[in-house]
Amino acid sequence: MPRPSPAQVAERLESGYALDDMWRTTVGLPEGDSKERALVELVGLLERHTVPYAIIGGIAVQVWTEEPRTTRDIDVALASYDDLPGAALVIAGFTHDRKVEHSDNWRAPGTEPRKQRTAVQFAVDELTPRTVQRAVAYQIGVGLALRVASLPDLLALKLEAALEPRRRGSKRASDYSDIKRLVEEHPELAGEVSDLPDLLGRVRTLIAEDDRKLGT
Repeated sequence: MPRPSPAQVAERLESGYALDDMWRTTVGLPEGDSKERALVELVGLLERHTVPYAIIGGIAVQVWTEEPRTTRDIDVALASYDDLPGAALVIAGFTHDRKVEHSDNWRAPGTEPRKQRTAVQFAVDELTPRTVQRAVAYQIGVGLALRVASLPDLLALKLEAALEPRRRGSKRASDYSDIKRLVEEHPELAGEVSDLPDLLGRVRTLIAEDDRKLGT
């Protein structure tokens, strides 16, 4: 399965960072927090502590697709929460938010109010051990060694999230959009998931139900 070159990954990440900055300006947030800085600090810490991980979510979609995409969060798959270097994160200035059913949530270092700092979400479920094991490694310049979920694993995680019945409607719609982008740019993915049309139909049904609930 074709994979982008390190130069392409760097370019796609830069486009995402530019969109992030435009979003911050549009909603009137002050200068200071930077997802780029948070990502570099986070993956550097994970590498130093030899933590097995894979970047998933919106950043992984940025890596695997040509069309620029913005995302406010850094999503990280772990094989086990035992691998989460909590003490090292605190020492580095990361702030723990809370642990919920599907993720352990943190905020990037910074002097800004907590909610204005980049969110970092560590996830563990049945799919993440395989995702971590099969992560694709990239060296982006001299300052960023990045491990990203493989394309089939990213698709599986996106489908899993979109089909979660308690998923927030706006999040589910975003998952569906990401799935369509991944499959359109990588049509060979359809062969990886034999029942993909049925799964996409189930996601569309859930989105329609979400819309109906909003209308009531």
